Amino acid sequence: MLPYTAYLRVYEPLTAFTPRDRAVWAGYAESRDRPRRAGALEVEHDESVRRLLCVPPAPAPDKESHNAYLRRVEDMLYVCPWQSRLRSWLAFASFRGSMPVKLADRFVPKAIAEQTADDFDRFKRGEPSLRTNIHTSTWHVPTPWFVPFDSAERWLVLGAEGNETTEPAVPTTTAPPRNMLYVTSMAQARRRVARALVVIRRHVGHVTILTEVEEVGRWLEEFHPHSLVELDYGGLVHLMNDETLQGDQSVAEVSAALAGLDNGQEELAFAMYQRVILRWRSIQALEFAN
Repeated sequence: MLPYTAYLRVYEPLTAFTPRDRAVWAGYAESRDRPRRAGALEVEHDESVRRLLCVPPAPAPDKESHNAYLRRVEDMLYVCPWQSRLRSWLAFASFRGSMPVKLADRFVPKAIAEQTADDFDRFKRGEPSLRTNIHTSTWHVPTPWFVPFDSAERWLVLGAEGNETTEPAVPTTTAPPRNMLYVTSMAQARRRVARALVVIRRHVGHVTILTEVEEVGRWLEEFHPHSLVELDYGGLVHLMNDETLQGDQSVAEVSAALAGLDNGQEELAFAMYQRVILRWRSIQALEFAN
């Protein structure tokens, strides 16, 4: 069972990388030993579980991952590095900062935590950017993550005998038997976020919503303009039955809410926004189910 986590990923074209990294990723794409998309999430999850279950636990791997998610569109190769070490450091720093030190020490011994923090500090001194190509969210999809996409870009697979609905606007690689994806171009993603920010600033006084959408926009601006952006429901699809997944039109509802605000249809905007919020609030509540 995959973790109940959703992923927002950016795939950059091979030309966006340095000549050295370009050669590495081109060779990686031709390798027969690399994890294929159908099992990549499972491989990534297994690696993290093994690190945390060993004695003593290892909050971050000793070396950066050499793996990546790949997409091909016609003759163009797009690469989304796993960056397991950097993402683990960032997640561990957030975890340690979210609870009292004595409680955090119950999960990871103090000596291991301090060594992990020291390793991260040394890395940061020699690395000007902590940019990651992958954002994760447990137990729900944050509402701002729906903004960069269009409902026509949805790709839904419901098991081996399920039906695919809506071909993606950007061709996809092989996916697990049960999956929900949205894929779009970076240009479209940035354009939609920019339009949403104009509407939110004009009509919404909620600072948190504005800040969260701005954060998504700033993150997208850090990548090559010809990249691809992907929203993957990941393990969250196992919290929803087929009917729920088929009825999930969160991207379309967020788009309708923004359009309603812009057109002066406040009641429609509120209704669409509430549908998204209530849907994901009910799923997120499962974190505390027994």
